[in-house]
Amino acid sequence: MAKFFRKRTLRASVDQVTNASNLTLRQSILPLCLVTILFFLWGFAYGLLDVLNKHFQNTLGITRSRSSGLQAAYFGAYPIASLTYGGYVLRKFGYKATFMLGLTLYGVGALMFWPAGIQRSFGGFCGATFIIGSGLGTLETAANPYITVCGPPKYSEMRLNFAQAVQAVGTVVGPVLASQVFFKNVDENSLQSVQWVYLGIAIFVFVLAGVFYISTIPEITDADMERQMENTGGVFVAEEAKPLKGHYQLWWGSFSQFCYVGAQVGIASYFVNYVVEVRKGTSSAAGANFLAGAQGCFAVGRFLGVFFMKFINPRKVLLGYFTLVIVFQAASIGATENAGLACLMLVLFFESICFPTIFALAIRGLGKHTKTGSTVVIGSVIGGAIVPPLLAVTADRFNNTGTAMFVPLIFFVAAYSFPLGVNFHRPTRELMDGFLESRVGMEEGGKDDIEKADIDGTRVEDIEMENNDS
Repeated sequence: MAKFFRKRTLRASVDQVTNASNLTLRQSILPLCLVTILFFLWGFAYGLLDVLNKHFQNTLGITRSRSSGLQAAYFGAYPIASLTYGGYVLRKFGYKATFMLGLTLYGVGALMFWPAGIQRSFGGFCGATFIIGSGLGTLETAANPYITVCGPPKYSEMRLNFAQAVQAVGTVVGPVLASQVFFKNVDENSLQSVQWVYLGIAIFVFVLAGVFYISTIPEITDADMERQMENTGGVFVAEEAKPLKGHYQLWWGSFSQFCYVGAQVGIASYFVNYVVEVRKGTSSAAGANFLAGAQGCFAVGRFLGVFFMKFINPRKVLLGYFTLVIVFQAASIGATENAGLACLMLVLFFESICFPTIFALAIRGLGKHTKTGSTVVIGSVIGGAIVPPLLAVTADRFNNTGTAMFVPLIFFVAAYSFPLGVNFHRPTRELMDGFLESRVGMEEGGKDDIEKADIDGTRVEDIEMENNDS
């Protein structure tokens, strides 16, 4: 533990070999636990966002299509963050600095909710949400690949799905808190509860940024990723010399992520609207509670997905889950009362593993391009800024959110091409399975492994030379 809090540095050379990509499961637990806290944070923020959508319709008297500006601001910030300053800091300074930048932006955006509430400005809330989205986009640019590559490659999908399951717990807590604070026993026109909640969030994330500053997490560099791919061997030997544009699985997976995230966000954003309309007599507070229940199904689905991946190839689990997403989404369009609610809750259950598994498979075999490839996949979540407004306009046009659910269904079908490809297109299937037989990180190393993995600015070779001199 003392070594974990030993050094304070915010930069690691991309060609530095730290051996962090060879960490065993035991050695990777501590840094992964700290990074997993970030997943809870953006799950919590995302869960609040879906309920704020309906809350602002009530308090500010805006339409469904206008309230979608929150999702547009939130997810519109993701590609800007990941493809510009977030990606730049990740490539030039490393994971730790990127985590701190993301948390700082998150905190600033949360603080901006206070003046926006005073002015009762929906545009102000959208601006604050954009800053929060910038922070979370920066965090996701670093946290998803870090969880994927920190530890034995064989378990990369399982690690990311477990961390994302913790994120799903945050999406449950968000709506539960909102149903008790935003909708219950408060003046319908009051925004003070929103202001106080986000002030608390700001304080927490600033403290967490300080924790990251004083901690020493293993830094995984481009050189580490290249060596990990070389040690894995097999199908990846032929991939080493490819430029980024030649890794078709990255671009295919990014397209799938764009469509999937857009559909997922659209459904969650108008879940409360859907339930209130198809289940007569349901209040907004009850709708928020149902959303919390649906997010609970989402979390359970992820934990079960991690369990299934222990015994079943992750690409097969993805195919099965995604198939059922499409089935129940199609059924939700014409369903009514409790049947409609059940269908949409099952959609969220089977959505659970899709994002993290698509992400892990899309960056498979990128080697030294892993960080850059991660920014591309995270940038593709801009779909979350595009599909919800389309869904909202359609719902306003038909005055029926249930009928409008055919919009996310179209995007789900388009995203389905990637799960099909990784299972039935032979070259892609072989590429996806390349890490499953890897023994990298599966054997317990010597007592010096942790020191070699530390982000202390020292190369492995330099440490070994110092040991020989002594």
